[in-house]
Amino acid sequence: MLHTLSSRRLPSAPLLLLAWWALSLAQADPNSPTIQLRLAGDKRKHYEGRLEVYHSGEWGTVCDDDFTIYAARVACRELGYLDAEAWTPSAKYGQGQGRIWMDNVNCQGNEKSLALCNSNGLGVSDCKHSEDVGVVCTQKRTPGFKFVSNVGNNLEDMTVQVEDVRIRATYSQRKRVPITEGFVEVKDGGKWRQICSQDWTPLNSRVICGMYGFPGEKGYNARGYKLLAKRRKKNYWGFGVNCTGTEADLSDCKLGRQVELKGNGTCEQGMPVVISCVPGRAFAPTVSAGFRKAYRVEQPLVRLRGGAVIGEGRVEVLKNGLWGTVCDDNWDMKAATVVCRELGFGSAKEALTGARLGQGIGPVHMNEVQCSGFEKSLTECAFNSEATGCGHEEDAAVKCNIPAMGFNSRLRLSGGRNPYEGRVEVLAERNGSLTWGAVCSDSWGTMEAMVVCRQLGLGFADNAFQETWYWQGDPSAEAVVMSGVRCSGTELTLDQCLHHGKHLNCPKGGGRFAAGVSCTQAAPDLVLNAQAVEQTTYLEDRPMYALQCAQEEHCLSSSATGASSTSYRRLLRFSSQIHNNGRSDFRPRSGHQSWIWHECHRHYHSMEVFTHYDLFSLNGTKIAEGHKASFCLEDSHCEEGIQKKFECANFGAQGITTGCWDTYRHDIDCQWIDVTDVKPGDYIFQVVINPNFEVAESDYSNNIMKCRCRYDGNRIWMYNCHIGGSLSSETEETFPGLLTNQLSHR
Repeated sequence: MLHTLSSRRLPSAPLLLLAWWALSLAQADPNSPTIQLRLAGDKRKHYEGRLEVYHSGEWGTVCDDDFTIYAARVACRELGYLDAEAWTPSAKYGQGQGRIWMDNVNCQGNEKSLALCNSNGLGVSDCKHSEDVGVVCTQKRTPGFKFVSNVGNNLEDMTVQVEDVRIRATYSQRKRVPITEGFVEVKDGGKWRQICSQDWTPLNSRVICGMYGFPGEKGYNARGYKLLAKRRKKNYWGFGVNCTGTEADLSDCKLGRQVELKGNGTCEQGMPVVISCVPGRAFAPTVSAGFRKAYRVEQPLVRLRGGAVIGEGRVEVLKNGLWGTVCDDNWDMKAATVVCRELGFGSAKEALTGARLGQGIGPVHMNEVQCSGFEKSLTECAFNSEATGCGHEEDAAVKCNIPAMGFNSRLRLSGGRNPYEGRVEVLAERNGSLTWGAVCSDSWGTMEAMVVCRQLGLGFADNAFQETWYWQGDPSAEAVVMSGVRCSGTELTLDQCLHHGKHLNCPKGGGRFAAGVSCTQAAPDLVLNAQAVEQTTYLEDRPMYALQCAQEEHCLSSSATGASSTSYRRLLRFSSQIHNNGRSDFRPRSGHQSWIWHECHRHYHSMEVFTHYDLFSLNGTKIAEGHKASFCLEDSHCEEGIQKKFECANFGAQGITTGCWDTYRHDIDCQWIDVTDVKPGDYIFQVVINPNFEVAESDYSNNIMKCRCRYDGNRIWMYNCHIGGSLSSETEETFPGLLTNQLSHR
């Protein structure tokens, strides 16, 4: 083998020969056994799985005895990944079959092959498959990695291992965003190579399209590509590809037959593979260069909630008009990919378990989900309708592949102490050329910051800044190029938000008053317990002399001004139980030093407006209102195993810990709506938490609660209480006027 290579003019490059020898040591050393590795089993990411070894014509597993991260690093590098992140014992990815080839594996970490590590010897083991080891590799592949097959003609069980994959668009298509069509090329041995189309199937195209963020594939005009292929120099890859169509990534597909490489005679009966993908509606190319509204689906059966970026979130399903979650029992990449494709994304990058993207509310609609991978909707997959005992701490979630839209190229943060903060700078056209500039901070708030953080892939907004003098941005980007920005929070990019366009209006100018943001990967999510409100509502007639402090804090209606101290006010009282279902603690935006002291009640307000309470007529007209300042945000109770962090006593830190809730009892001042002037009738009662978006959350749609309410002049009935977004739009329509009275930004 070395002699053959020396005939290729390598003696003039001894270093290159040495590098090749090191890379191929496992195969070149006659004393080391020849093996091949692959990742298999019940994966939740394509770069993890049960470690399997091919030897003597048979695939087998590796025992977890004495296995370490050093062995995992050797295995991942041999598979073409840059490194290992972790390893897992006890058949986490399911039990394998066949022989257990390796046991008591002991690596130093610098070996070129797992075969070179110390072990009991191939095939010598006292383990069971319940001890099969798994590895989690880094997502990045090794630059210059070249796949070498050691399985002879048994390629059908070997997975594809290449450095990278791309869709190479034709010259006329390269400026399109996103790129949906072109030649498929794999990077192997540091070079881009085409794939022969002779055995290529639409199922292979489906997998590649999914990797690139597209839900499906379609036909294309082959004539132009044939002409182009004839003129181009070709460099074919030596293998075919055999996908079933349900794989989330090409690395999960099996190798096809070996291609005989014979220069211009290679692939005589075919041509380089071409694919054409169908983008989801949110990413479809548009000929309009003007304002484009963010895509909004009418009434889906499946949705994502609580995700930091587009294409990820907790999976929620609509059933009988009520939104609920999916249990993570048996949750896998096939089911996750069905969800992603259904929502207009590509295949799944990751199937998440254990409420990794926050806990939902309502029922758990599906458990032990099993998908074939070809379903049009998750609702078509089989599941165990009789399984019980699954709580929201087991809510399933997904991360999906999305198309490369170039979002990051038109927006940046400048001057921050870390990549997650800084002055917002946008690339805009001015005087016929593209230039970087600042964003006017007039009306700049949390919703705008949320869109910026999402566009940059930095997660949720942590803060929105209207002054950024302490961040030294790019001096050439001081001028304001965008003003009047107002976002709803659903936009994919900042330029999809309403703004002034070319007619800028920013009296304060840029510089120190330029808009800024700080982003975070995790955010809180406050949810009101609707049932607690429904069960604790009652009326109280209270004399004015007992309401002087409440009057000072504007908790009574305007007719109370000048009322006699012996007169009575009728108060609609209720308790509020506010849960933090997010992934980080809810903290007031203001620090201790800026809290406001209220002498009458003799306490501090950490948030001057924490909740709004309103009573509406059935046509959406506000009849009465109330509000509650946050005089004490603390952990009243927590779920089992979670420690309380926040307590108001002795001017303590305020907030609500993840997994805890704060209870504002019905007998606290201002925990009411003054209904003294309300006439008997049917009404809609509404509570909104964090109404001014003062603190960033992962989901604002569930900050609103609505109930039907009937008042006969003496008694009150509260019924059908529900959280915003928990019902289908059709069910919401049974609340007249509700849809025109949704929680809105400003």
